[in-house]
Amino acid sequence: MMQLNNTNRMVLVPAAQIFIPQYAERKDPATPTEVNEALSRTTHLAFGCHHDDIAIMAFDGVAQCYRNDDQWFTGVTVTDGSASPKKGQYSCTTPEEMSVVRAVEEKRAGYVGEYSAVVLMGYQSRETKGQGNIDRDLVNEDTKEIITATNPDVVYIHNIFDKHDTHVATAVNLLAVLRGLPADQRPAELYACEVWKDLDWLPDKMKVSWDVSKHTELGDALLEVYHSQNMGGARYDLATTGRRRANATYFESHGVDIATQLMFAMDLTELMNTDKPLDVFVEETLGSFQTEVLDRLKRVGT
Repeated sequence: MMQLNNTNRMVLVPAAQIFIPQYAERKDPATPTEVNEALSRTTHLAFGCHHDDIAIMAFDGVAQCYRNDDQWFTGVTVTDGSASPKKGQYSCTTPEEMSVVRAVEEKRAGYVGEYSAVVLMGYQSRETKGQGNIDRDLVNEDTKEIITATNPDVVYIHNIFDKHDTHVATAVNLLAVLRGLPADQRPAELYACEVWKDLDWLPDKMKVSWDVSKHTELGDALLEVYHSQNMGGARYDLATTGRRRANATYFESHGVDIATQLMFAMDLTELMNTDKPLDVFVEETLGSFQTEVLDRLKRVGT
C-alpha cells in the first residue's frame, strides 16, 4: 500500500490519512488491498492546499466522475487545517481540534461526492514553502508517491496567479514533481484552477471553461459540508456559487447565457511537458492579456 512520510505527528489524529468513502459505513477501515484498488482506479486527481479548496476549484472532476463507473475522482489535501481562521462557535477551537474538524469535513465531502479516495497529507502550511520542521522534499516525495499510485489521466492544481502564497507553493511543488517524472508517467491533462483569484481576465484563447450547470445541487452539497469555514468567518459556499454564476453570465459580451454555472481554468499541460521557467510563462501570459487590452483600445479609436 502507498506509504506517506508524514504520520503520527498530532496528538488527536494522525497527520497523513487515506480514507475510502466506499467503505465509510462499514465498521472496519478499508484494507490495504481496497485502498490500492481505490487509488489505482483514479482517473481524475486534485491537489488542494486546504480542505475546502478541492470542492471549489476541482468540481469539474468531481462532477465528471460522479456515479460514473468508468471515471473516478481522488482528492488530496496537502495541509492539516490547524492554521484555519476561527470565528463564532469555532473561536475557542485549538489548532489540533481544528485539524480534526477539517479532516472530518473533507472525508464527508468525499462521501457526498462519491470520491474514489480522500488523501490527507497533513503538512503545516509553512512546510509547503520549505519552512518549519519538515523539509519540503518530504512533501514532494509524498506527492510523487500519490501520483505514482493513482496514475491519473487528469490533474487539477492551484493557479499560479493565485494570491494565496501557500496555494502557489502547492502548485509550484506539484508542477516540479510532475516535470521530474518520465513523460509516460505524467497525466495527459493538467489544469490550474480558481480559488483566491479569478481567471476571467485571461484571454479566451488561453482559458478553459467547464459547464457545471447540470450538477449545481451536487456542487452546493459539497460546499455546505465545510461548516467550520462557511460559519466560521467567511461564506465560501456563497462566494463560489456566485463566481460560477458570474462566469456564466459575463463570459460572452454579445450573447445570452448558455449555461448557469461556468468554471474557468488554465491548461498547463504544455508547461508541464517543457522546462520553461515559470517567470517566463507568467510574463508571456500577462503579455497576451496586455496585447488583448491594447488591441481593444485601438479598435475603439483611442
